[in-house]
Amino acid sequence: MAKNVLLIGATGFVGSAILNELIARGHNVTAVVRNPEKLADKPQVKAVKADVADVAAIAELAKGKDAVISAYNPGWTNPRQYEETLENYPKILEGVKKSGVGRLLIVGGAGTLFVAPGVRLVDTGSLPEAWLPGVKSLGEFYLNTLMKEDGIDWIFLSPAANLGNLQPGTRTGKYRTGKDDMLVDEKGDSFISVEDYAMAMVDELETPKHHKERFTVAY
Repeated sequence: MAKNVLLIGATGFVGSAILNELIARGHNVTAVVRNPEKLADKPQVKAVKADVADVAAIAELAKGKDAVISAYNPGWTNPRQYEETLENYPKILEGVKKSGVGRLLIVGGAGTLFVAPGVRLVDTGSLPEAWLPGVKSLGEFYLNTLMKEDGIDWIFLSPAANLGNLQPGTRTGKYRTGKDDMLVDEKGDSFISVEDYAMAMVDELETPKHHKERFTVAY
């Protein structure tokens, strides 16, 4: 059955993959984007320009939807990526809660996944310096705000350590799920294509299996 979804960040790397998966599976999407003209030719999509920091605007857009999926990212080249993530994500959360929508699905990061007992990926020193502002801010939002949130049925979907970065993106239709520990394959690699990550997100939209928790997907 087709769902009506509000998708925040629909033209980004992950957001566009989720948008394509939603369209392919027959869902109707209201897309919150910086540049609506980029989505002018997409079927089943109503593109809207809105400020994610405007709680009332997000609440109004989300009202009556079956779910909200957020792939919000201030931009990897944004010098205030860290600050804007921590400023705006709580506002997105507040707006969605005010709308009365029951379900919020968030594109999470891998930084807070455990790679060993008590050791998170972000603490290993293995991540590129350029990634750290985004990784740390999203991780702090998850640990300090989202984990304490009890007023909406949320999920935070963490990808593998490498999301579409090891090989050309392909939709294999397969993935494994885990909870708080980073998943690796038999070679020790932690990877998933952005297309299979998007499939996992829309699977969770259609058939909810996780509630008020983080989970992760990888091959």
